[in-house]
Amino acid sequence: MVFETARSGYKLVRSAAASVLKKALWGLMLLFSVVIYGSHAPLLTLCKDDGKIPFSASSVVVLIELTKLLLSLVFLLIWDWKQLRVSVSWRHTAPFALSALLYAANNNLVVHMQLFMDPSTYQVLSNLKIGSTALLYSVFLHQRLTARKWAALFLLTAAGVLYTYGGLRDHQRSPASDMELHITPVGLLLISLYCMISGLSAVYTEVILKTQDLPLNLQNLFLYFFGVLLNVAIHLSSASATGYLEGFSRWVLLVIVSQALNGLIMSVVMKHSSNITRLFVIAASVMVNALLSVLLFSLHLTAFFFFSVLLIGLAVHLYYGVR
Repeated sequence: MVFETARSGYKLVRSAAASVLKKALWGLMLLFSVVIYGSHAPLLTLCKDDGKIPFSASSVVVLIELTKLLLSLVFLLIWDWKQLRVSVSWRHTAPFALSALLYAANNNLVVHMQLFMDPSTYQVLSNLKIGSTALLYSVFLHQRLTARKWAALFLLTAAGVLYTYGGLRDHQRSPASDMELHITPVGLLLISLYCMISGLSAVYTEVILKTQDLPLNLQNLFLYFFGVLLNVAIHLSSASATGYLEGFSRWVLLVIVSQALNGLIMSVVMKHSSNITRLFVIAASVMVNALLSVLLFSLHLTAFFFFSVLLIGLAVHLYYGVR
């Protein structure tokens, strides 16, 4: 009797310890993703030569997709090799082609939008994809969001708008040198399309990942296989005068590796959590972005930044903390 009680107690302790460890690893993974998101823009700035990007952007995208494909294959062989005997048909692989196409279309749309608006306007208005993602998430995954949660997402959008509009300031530049916000009617149409495709690509991928009874690494293998094919085709069709590896540096390598790892992390988030979690991760990354911008480029924080952080905290409390 005593032995059985002791064994039962040991199992409870072990189960509790495993649960705590799992939550800790999940938290570390999300924190790592926040750091990667927040460091992306500063890393791209470090890559610049005389204020210009010296490498082909399309070649970097291809290498990121290829890195994600190779890592997915390695992880599949290490962790999921026992499940490789599962029956897989074209019905499992075909949906990922559309997902890769949506992501590729959205990435190229970002480039073309710059012709119809200035970069600051794009940064501000692109925050509207939070709302489009949440709307499509609630529709396609049949998740009813309460008024409190919609309010949290509104605060998250407002925080992004405030930060991108004026969260950082370079005191060496005069106000007159700042580019004025402008956008054409075509630009309004394109930014609306961008926000919808951005939300659709993320939610559609989440639906596939959750409805298929396949190992995540195998699903990633399908997704990034099509991603590599599409982006190689886009790279070959672009008339870039820059050589494939021209202008590469250790910073570019860091961008490729970090973005590849973050893509895999986001697939875990969509498989086991939701795109809403992804939105909060992206929003929280402004703090890392601001810290690195201050340390590396001597930029200065403004009241907009602190107000943005306050709004993000309120949004997290409203969405996850209030019962």
